[in-house]
Amino acid sequence: MRNIMVACVVEGHGEVTAVPVLLRRIAAEIEPEIYLDLPAPYRVGRSQVLRPGYLENVVSLQADRVAMSGGSGGVLVLIDADDSCPAELGPALQKRVMAARPDAKAAVVLANREYEAWFLAAAASLAGRRGFPEDMSPPTSPEAVRDAKGWLSKRRGAAPYKETADQAALTAVFDMWAARRGSPSFDKLWREAERLIRAAEEAD
Repeated sequence: MRNIMVACVVEGHGEVTAVPVLLRRIAAEIEPEIYLDLPAPYRVGRSQVLRPGYLENVVSLQADRVAMSGGSGGVLVLIDADDSCPAELGPALQKRVMAARPDAKAAVVLANREYEAWFLAAAASLAGRRGFPEDMSPPTSPEAVRDAKGWLSKRRGAAPYKETADQAALTAVFDMWAARRGSPSFDKLWREAERLIRAAEEAD
C-alpha cells in the first residue's frame, strides 16, 4: 500500500477534525490502494491568511513536513471565501503559495461561501440525521446562502449547529456526489485533492 501525505492548512476549529475525515473519504473513492497520511492540520486565522508572508511561512513548514516524511504528497490550503470572490482570492493565494515553495505540490481551495455550504448542497442526505428533519432538502443555490451555519441551525430547532461538535460528524456521512453536483467549490476541492494524490503516485 502506497503512503501519501497531505499536510493541510485550515481556517476554522471544526476543519481541524473535519478535513482529515473528508480527505480520507475522497481518497477512498479515488484510489483505495493508498494510505493517506494526514497529520493534524495547521490552523490559521483569516487575518493571518491575508497577511503577506504568513501563509507562505505556514505552507513552507507543511511542505517541509511532507518532505521529511520520506514519502510523497503535498499541501492543501482550505479556507472559507466568506464575502470574497473565490475566483479572485483563490488564484491570488495560489500564486503566493507557489512563489514561496515552487518545489512543493500545493493546492489552495476556497469553500464558497463556507465549508457548511457543502452540507447544504447535500442536505437531502442529512435528512433524519443528527436532529435534522426527515424532509430536509437543499436550497436552490447552496453557495449563495450567506450564513450556512445558521441555515443548518434553523432546521435543528432547539439544538443549533455547532462547528466543533457537528462538522466532522456531518462530513463523515454527507453525500459527496450530491455536493459535487450542487457546489462548484466542493467539486474543485475534489479535483485538487485528486491532483495531489495522482501527482504523488507519479512521483513514486
